[in-house]
Amino acid sequence: MKTREEALKYGLSFPNTYQDAPFHDPNWQLVRYKGNNKAFLWTYERDGYINLNVKVEPDKAFLWRDMYESVIPGYHQNKEHWNTIILDGSVSDDDVKVMIAESYDLISDSPSKRIYEAVKLIPKGCVATYAQVAEKAGDRKMARAVGNALHKNPDPSTIPCHRVVNAKGELAGEYAFGGAWQQAKLLEAEGVEVNDGKVDLTRFQWSGER
Repeated sequence: MKTREEALKYGLSFPNTYQDAPFHDPNWQLVRYKGNNKAFLWTYERDGYINLNVKVEPDKAFLWRDMYESVIPGYHQNKEHWNTIILDGSVSDDDVKVMIAESYDLISDSPSKRIYEAVKLIPKGCVATYAQVAEKAGDRKMARAVGNALHKNPDPSTIPCHRVVNAKGELAGEYAFGGAWQQAKLLEAEGVEVNDGKVDLTRFQWSGER
């Protein structure tokens, strides 16, 4: 990958993205995520080469820089969280795409997305508390946000929100999971015992490991 067009085309292949030129300078072309309007791919020409700025986890930033001389600290951006890829042909296409994809994942992240991913980790035959899910999602203080996210669950078939209970092991109210006892039915089908709308956490609480 050596051209701006290739980079922009790949960036725009991700869901809910759009191209932007916010600086009234055609040299700067960005790809943003529609969910929060944040840019995850910056493209510009510098010293005869197209450069890409991509967001990166701090621990990975140095790994990419050590791997390629043409991956350097982010130009005009936070050098702990951004890398610049110089498209001089020395960085493999596959790795350029990996770095763009990782940048997209970081920018498009949201509390709800992290909550759903945490809930997917709860195995059959176990339950987790709202606080436990919040901790797995990165912030134990957002237990209330867990409840809100689960009541808007976009895909119950893959996000098993029926496995989440409150701190006392109590099931959700009748407005959730399709009916008063639907959560209990789903849990019992997976081997979790429910007595009087409550699960014994000493027996069925998820250990936090798969």
